[in-house]
Amino acid sequence: MDAIIVKESIDIAGVAIYALISLVLLMLSAMASGSEVAFFSLTRSDLEELEESSDIASGRVLDLLSNPDRLLATILVTNNMVNICLVITVTQLVGEIFSFSGVWEFVFNTVIITFLLLLFGEIMPKVISQSKPVKFSRLISLPLKFLRWFVYPLAFILMRTSSKVSRLATRNAEISIEELADAVDLTETGSEEEQKMLSGIVAFGQTEVVEIMHSRVDITGLEYEASYDEVRKIIVETGYSRIPVYGDDLDDVRGVLYVKDLLPYIGESSNFEWQKLLRKPYFVHEHMMIDDLLKKFQKKKIHIAIVVDEYGATQGLISLEDILEEVVGEITDESDEDEDKLYEKIGERTYIFDAKIHIGEFVRAIGYDEDAFSDVEGHAETLAGLMMELKRDLPRRGDEFQSHGVKFFIATMDGRRIDKIKVEVDG
Repeated sequence: MDAIIVKESIDIAGVAIYALISLVLLMLSAMASGSEVAFFSLTRSDLEELEESSDIASGRVLDLLSNPDRLLATILVTNNMVNICLVITVTQLVGEIFSFSGVWEFVFNTVIITFLLLLFGEIMPKVISQSKPVKFSRLISLPLKFLRWFVYPLAFILMRTSSKVSRLATRNAEISIEELADAVDLTETGSEEEQKMLSGIVAFGQTEVVEIMHSRVDITGLEYEASYDEVRKIIVETGYSRIPVYGDDLDDVRGVLYVKDLLPYIGESSNFEWQKLLRKPYFVHEHMMIDDLLKKFQKKKIHIAIVVDEYGATQGLISLEDILEEVVGEITDESDEDEDKLYEKIGERTYIFDAKIHIGEFVRAIGYDEDAFSDVEGHAETLAGLMMELKRDLPRRGDEFQSHGVKFFIATMDGRRIDKIKVEVDG
């Protein structure tokens, strides 16, 4: 008959040693399990609290977190080594006290002991450390500093191995931008704004400067020979903080005037030589990717660039705000309140577009693919340019065109320049 029998002759000294060792190992297991949760659940406010504290324990916590990979490897190696030793020791302890027959030895050693070790060595420490991560991190920072040195050889091997596996996994998991875009389209988010932001992030590395820049005709510039009174007048009228300065025309940009540089000289007379305050202009090619330009802006600590073509002619202007708007959406401030939108939806599938809108932004607004008009757009960059490609002549007010299921109607003109275009998308 299966049974659990207490041995008649028990080695008290041996039981005491095994019990003491098991208790110490259980405490180490609890410490390792709790520290993993405590250290890696510290919030930004927790870290700021530690940085503001002058005690030694807080300094140790920050030192450990300075190399998170090594810290995690130390915790995992320690936890696994301790748990293996703990299982062996507890099994020996139970064997010194009880005799088993049948399946009871399997049940006791595998089920009961494992449950107790999980409860007191894993679950409870993690729950406690999660509730007070800062206090727990300070408490176990000293033993972790020692263990970081003690288990370094094994932790080093673990870090190197995991790093190689991670690189292999990353290389094998590469997906195309198209696949990622399709995944975003299938994603259900809480709002339309979140969906647009996700789409903007996906397309960010595939967007060229020319697609989001302000075109040449929309640039407000200052003549190099303008008087200081004229400069102040333009600044007040436009509200811009950075204005390009040109010589003969916009193809001769000589610098950029930062309005903040004028503040110390705001009361100067009309003949003040404001040109000496100009900063060197930064030129970029129209087909440069905006993610690369963002890195350039960060490195050079500038916010504006002049866009040129392969001949060096000025095509437009792009700012840091334009780049950020590709991800977070339209950014408005006091100076933007009276600005017109580039398009307005006046019916279920009817729009009024500003002719200067970029073709890429136009097709996104009407729900078409990016390359929907690639066979007819030629070298056009804006909706006005597309109209000229379709007509193959100078357009006039009232002209109508139809292409790819879209009807175009030139609503207003500004001299010889197309101003507004009415668009009807077939249902």
